[in-house]
Amino acid sequence: MDTSQRDIEIVEVSPRDGLQNETTLMTTPDKVELIERAITAGARRIEATSFVHPRIVPQMADAEDVLAAAPRSDEVSLIGLTLNAKGFQRAVAAGVDEVNFVVVASDTFNRENQGVGTDESIAVWREIAALAAEAGLGTSVTVAAAFGCPFEGEVPVDRLMHVVDAILASPPDELALADTIGVAVPTQVSERLRAIGTVAGDIRLRCHFHNTRNTGMANAVAAVENGVRVLDASIGGIGGCPFAPAATGNIPTEDLVYLLERMGLSTGMDLGEVCDAATWLGERLDQTVPGLLSRAGGFPPDPDAH
Repeated sequence: MDTSQRDIEIVEVSPRDGLQNETTLMTTPDKVELIERAITAGARRIEATSFVHPRIVPQMADAEDVLAAAPRSDEVSLIGLTLNAKGFQRAVAAGVDEVNFVVVASDTFNRENQGVGTDESIAVWREIAALAAEAGLGTSVTVAAAFGCPFEGEVPVDRLMHVVDAILASPPDELALADTIGVAVPTQVSERLRAIGTVAGDIRLRCHFHNTRNTGMANAVAAVENGVRVLDASIGGIGGCPFAPAATGNIPTEDLVYLLERMGLSTGMDLGEVCDAATWLGERLDQTVPGLLSRAGGFPPDPDAH
């Protein structure tokens, strides 16, 4: 999977982080079509589903079916999110290309999200890291609520670094900072990325921003300015965390593509195709998606656009 021609790699998360917080339960064929549309638009890493208990997140109850029907290619990596060893085993059996594990920076939120404390989740990660290495799977760990917690409030940098240091004892291929509840501002992004840069070594850094308080796009720019070359985004800007009160969507893929390309950075994504996918997704969910580019269009206007 060669993404070396892209200045910024966008990991498409709408099939998982996007759909998991929507009240409409999308059908398996529609989920597969969403993945297909993302691939057509140029996405080469896609968070396809999560392997959690269907009672907890019913939107992801068909994880195995989605993986079985999704198009497979050496050019595309399908990511499965796991929260525990059982989820990891399901993901491997379903044939994921990568696994993403989540550790929440605050202990209270980790218990709400995963039923155990942060330290317990990190212990599980160490087990999974060894198993993933044996299976030859790529790994990433997302540090959720890395900027703020809906239950504990501010997450101090010292607390974040404590969690990161513990994760890096069994280093993943990629470490992601997630603003799960959308409270971060660019100065915080810069501060925390600089701190993590002192301990991350060669580990690839990724950022995952939510637009709950309309700061997500500014935070994405701050991340890029601090050397991050991998960003998560969701077609249409749908999504959120079902365990975070008042959670709203991710930064929209189409809006991010427009922003980065106008800054002179290559994403490898086709803006028209992403906008078409966002419009299609809104129709399937029977809503107007939060993203703006599918309504406003790019600039300068494309004379061949339909």
